[in-house]
Amino acid sequence: MENTGILKGKTIFITGASRGIGKAIALKAAKDGANIVIAAKTADPHPKLPGTIYTAAEEIERAGGKALPCIVDVRDEEQVKKAVDAAVAKFGGIDILINNASAISLTHTLDTDMKRYDLMHNINTRGTFLVSKICLPYLLKSKHAHILNISPPLSMSPKWFGNHVAYTMAKYGMSMCVLGMVEEFKDMNLAVNALWPRTAVYTAATDFVAGLEGVKYTRKADIMADAAYVLLSQKPNSCSGKFLIDEEVLLEAGVKDFKQYACFPEYADRLRIDLFLEPQHSKL
Repeated sequence: MENTGILKGKTIFITGASRGIGKAIALKAAKDGANIVIAAKTADPHPKLPGTIYTAAEEIERAGGKALPCIVDVRDEEQVKKAVDAAVAKFGGIDILINNASAISLTHTLDTDMKRYDLMHNINTRGTFLVSKICLPYLLKSKHAHILNISPPLSMSPKWFGNHVAYTMAKYGMSMCVLGMVEEFKDMNLAVNALWPRTAVYTAATDFVAGLEGVKYTRKADIMADAAYVLLSQKPNSCSGKFLIDEEVLLEAGVKDFKQYACFPEYADRLRIDLFLEPQHSKL
């Protein structure tokens, strides 16, 4: 999907942008000349996962954007405030917030230790609420204000709770922030939406956990970046309060070739449907 330049000069605060989906969205926006605040914990290289906030910043600037790498643990209110203050000082405000940082553990109740439970809830639900809260005073001053949470559509089907209730509650908390904030700020020219991949998406963490065999049935993070770009390019009052799927957003935008997003094109018809989605979500 071609860039249009609409995000040029816009300031985008992205949590968890040192790698994966967050970085892919950052690089897509950077091609427009956007200002990207990379709010993530990874200041030093991870022994098994590539990328830091500084290497991401270099890539963003090579792509045409301006980058501000900030060491941010979204559980830490002071770190969040410091990063937001730095963003406003450097770029003059914040136009777009992408709540991408997340923790996952697909464990049954008896196998979920409380340290892992707290990590998921503090990063996913609390982190999303906290970063949104701190960014909102600046978002509400923007003429192109968007909050985009990388979280799933809400469903009360027991099957999404039975195998990993702790993770589901934490991830649904991000989606509930969409429900609440779109209603609370409905008259403030602020778009609040959620975006979720139809299929599993390859990231370095996926490779680390699933290995090459699991990667065969995934798509590149580019599909989420392209879908996010479509959403963030729209006027805030034209699309808000939606729980959107990457594939459906791109279909509506006129994309026809989805094989381009498959990590292994020969497996494009055997991709693994992501969590929280039914097979009928695909319109291909």
